[in-house]
Amino acid sequence: MTTETTEAQQTPRHWTAHIELIAALLSGLLIVSAWLIGKDGNESLSIALYIIAFLIGGFAKAKEGIEETIADKQLNVEMLMVFAAIGSAIIGYWAEGAILIFIFAVSGALETYTLNKSHKEISALMNMQPEEAWLLQGDGSTKSVPTSSLSVGAAIVVRPGERIPVDGIILQGTTSIDMSAINGESVPVTKEKNDELFAGTMNISGVIHMEMTKPSSDTLFQKIITLVQNAQSEKSPSQQFIEKFEGTYVKIVILTVLVMMFLPHFLFGWDWTTTFYRAIVLLVVASPCALVASIMPATLAAVSNGAKRGILFKGGVHLEHLGSLQAIAFDKTGTLTTGKPVVTDFFVRSKADRTQALSLLASIEAQSNHPLALAIVNYAQEHGLTTRGIEHIEDVPGFGIRAVVDEQEILVGNPRFVGAQETKDFHQGIIHELYEDGKTVVFIKDSQGILAAVALKDTLRPEAVQAIQDLRQLGIQSIMLTGDNEKTAHAIAKEAGLDRYVANCLPEMKVEQMKGLLKEYGNVGMVGDGINDAPALATATSGIAMGEGTDVALETADVILMQNDLTKISYAVKVSKKMQRVVKQNVFFSVSVIAILIMSNFMQVVDLPLGVIGHEGSTILVILNGLRLLNRIN
Repeated sequence: MTTETTEAQQTPRHWTAHIELIAALLSGLLIVSAWLIGKDGNESLSIALYIIAFLIGGFAKAKEGIEETIADKQLNVEMLMVFAAIGSAIIGYWAEGAILIFIFAVSGALETYTLNKSHKEISALMNMQPEEAWLLQGDGSTKSVPTSSLSVGAAIVVRPGERIPVDGIILQGTTSIDMSAINGESVPVTKEKNDELFAGTMNISGVIHMEMTKPSSDTLFQKIITLVQNAQSEKSPSQQFIEKFEGTYVKIVILTVLVMMFLPHFLFGWDWTTTFYRAIVLLVVASPCALVASIMPATLAAVSNGAKRGILFKGGVHLEHLGSLQAIAFDKTGTLTTGKPVVTDFFVRSKADRTQALSLLASIEAQSNHPLALAIVNYAQEHGLTTRGIEHIEDVPGFGIRAVVDEQEILVGNPRFVGAQETKDFHQGIIHELYEDGKTVVFIKDSQGILAAVALKDTLRPEAVQAIQDLRQLGIQSIMLTGDNEKTAHAIAKEAGLDRYVANCLPEMKVEQMKGLLKEYGNVGMVGDGINDAPALATATSGIAMGEGTDVALETADVILMQNDLTKISYAVKVSKKMQRVVKQNVFFSVSVIAILIMSNFMQVVDLPLGVIGHEGSTILVILNGLRLLNRIN
């Protein structure tokens, strides 16, 4: 495809996106022209230009109002503006009616701008999703096929500079992957055989062969797009209330205006022109345009703000709830911690060779795929040691490994397996100190007794302490719910600076604990990443899932942290609180302006031009106030 063709296709989309603003500006130019021509005495041409300004500036809003009136079978605020403009023209106030339409069109263009800004994140995501992939044929050749036609198990070739088309694993090759589309992390990650790949990420350095493991419609990337789309269409409770209120309020305004057209003439002795004029002014100033625009632009701007920073809100209702949280419960493994244990200490008995002991232990553990075993093998490799093959290996579930090395029985495992009393006596009872620090201890025993002990610990996420401190500054309590034992839970809670913790907490117990916290605090969040966290996430006021979490956690949660950065929780809360402040400011301001203008109209202080400017100006101001939420919040 040529550059000219691409630009030609993009131009209509560019103009379409700004068509409301262009129509409003054109309407404004026509109004100025009509006013200048009218001053010169050519009233017929002036009125003709005003009518054209009416049609151009008011078409979009009039069309929207008529369609919604037909669909909902009730009048709306757009129709009030149309009636007000027509009424102004009937009594000869062409300029005022045209200005009303012009400012209403400008406010509509601003709302569309907010919506487009919010849609921008989706458009960027959609552009990152490859529509074609290189399918590997049986003879080794490749064929370009639509991504949607691929099925699970398909072998695909991805070259440097191409995006990963589907979720899968690497069959062959090593490369660097830019994961920023998924988690916002700009540093490339090295991927090799059997490593997981996600659609939408960028292959940087090497040619790889991969196997498709999920349908293209079920990829993590597609789920992210769906989440953002749903977030934009789901309305907050405040917005739902305003929209329900709008229909009733519009009916009240119409009835009041109809009464106003007759009652003051007989009650106050106003002439018919003044009576009708004041009724039209009331129709303008009493319309709830600013009130209706108080919430949705602010909500969309807040959702867009979060999406830009790796926080996906599933809708306005969830965004609104975050600001009311009094406490947040955290899962431990994979949430507060990395979920990957590392070796922290290694002790050997007196006169034993440290290198030989570590090499022997790593060689035995290399036969297991247990996370503790993998951590020990990695620790040995970091110290330049290599493992050797062990022929006689027996896995003893729940205890450890029994091996025979050089005709000698070797036991590797917990104290119950190698001898509880011997482990207590090893290194002057070092086991007690290690347990107090929340560490897991694995022992290796030979014919002479305990040869060595290795301590491991699931490490705290680097940002966890800061995240807890940030929440405390916002007045939010932090509680950890973990299935770990009391000592491990205590050590992690102390290190992270948590307010409370609950140890030995099974999945069903987490739900009970969450119900108890809801009774105690009222509104409670839950942060987790695993299948076992899903029930608690669903029970909480706001469920928050880590981006690397399981599909169940992602689907159950209300908010997703795509960068797995816990400090983003406090940022999300700040966005919610600021959105609520902005909405309250907008509602108070819009209601106050409407009340002042209505009273001024009855006192015959405000005329139609000032009423138009006051009413429509307040609408533009609340929209602009909502747009402030697009900026980063400190």
